[in-house]
Amino acid sequence: MKKIILTGDRPTGRLHIGHYVGSLKNRVEIQNKGQYDEMYIMIADAQALTDNADNPEKIRENIMEVALDYLSVGLDPSRVTIFIQSHVSALTELTFYYSNLVTVSRLQRNPTVKNEIKLRNFEANIPVGFFTYPISQAADITAFKANIVPVGEDQLPMIEQAREIVHAFNRVYKKDVLVKPEAVLPETEAALRLPGTDGNAKMSKSLGNCIYLADSKEEVERKIMGMYTDPDHIHVSDPGKVENNTVFTYLDAFSTEKDFQKFLPEYKNLDELKNHYRRGGVGDVKIKKFLLNIMEEILTPIRERRKYYEARIDEVYSILEEGSKHASEVANKTLQEVKEAMKINYFEDQELLETYRQKYAGNKEEN
Repeated sequence: MKKIILTGDRPTGRLHIGHYVGSLKNRVEIQNKGQYDEMYIMIADAQALTDNADNPEKIRENIMEVALDYLSVGLDPSRVTIFIQSHVSALTELTFYYSNLVTVSRLQRNPTVKNEIKLRNFEANIPVGFFTYPISQAADITAFKANIVPVGEDQLPMIEQAREIVHAFNRVYKKDVLVKPEAVLPETEAALRLPGTDGNAKMSKSLGNCIYLADSKEEVERKIMGMYTDPDHIHVSDPGKVENNTVFTYLDAFSTEKDFQKFLPEYKNLDELKNHYRRGGVGDVKIKKFLLNIMEEILTPIRERRKYYEARIDEVYSILEEGSKHASEVANKTLQEVKEAMKINYFEDQELLETYRQKYAGNKEEN
């Protein structure tokens, strides 16, 4: 069986370092290792509209931002297919067919949906499109027969629901058309849930606590130097806490032994730095400057690639257009297989036509 990956992001804003450490970095590594046969990366604009239907301009504006972020981190359109969800119409049709295999009560029990509804204060006024987006996500995955889906921990219930839909479809229509996906989580715990720079558990544009991939060097420095640490660590000599200390959480996610060799050679690794901080004798400015050096090491080449593509917007536009066309061709093939299994491929089924001919042959002779 081919190894096929599908992943993507909602274009509701620029992508930040939480996206990078949680998924983008891994996507580039997967791409460069060449261990998978096909890789599809979706800009999920249709899904984003489920809770932004009254503000489509927000989605429209961010399509290019997300595309530039993808290319700037090193995703290569010659090796992966980058496409726009709304321009693959087969996904909408598959969603409709799959909706007959899922009950309302099952959607209501989905923990991800419940949490998102609470987060957005939808309560009883839930848009139907938003409520059913687990079905849409199943369509996205199965359309490309993706068997590997890199996700965050909060998305595991969505993958489980997609697997249930695959099982139900293959059982009901007695044909193994769809492929069950497997979820792949980030390798490090810190990468699962990178907090905002203010210590808030969630990075949010509205809270102003994100470090964006497109941020300038000056913006990154300002945000890191203003990061939340241990409020009781007032003097350098004071013992400090590394738990719930945002700077150390970021160091958990980003630092390597090579970073210590290059930027902080008096320590062999992060454990040594943590132990010294706990005892006292390490200032917050020192650890913040260390983190800043690491982030600049990561973000400088990203900025350079972004600058390259910003000067070639027509090329980026063509990448999205060609990727969407290719994705449509692949998804349409799956759609035809689905319709054949459901026996609704009326005009392609010659046996059905012959059955009709035989059934009504007598009527023809009488006339």
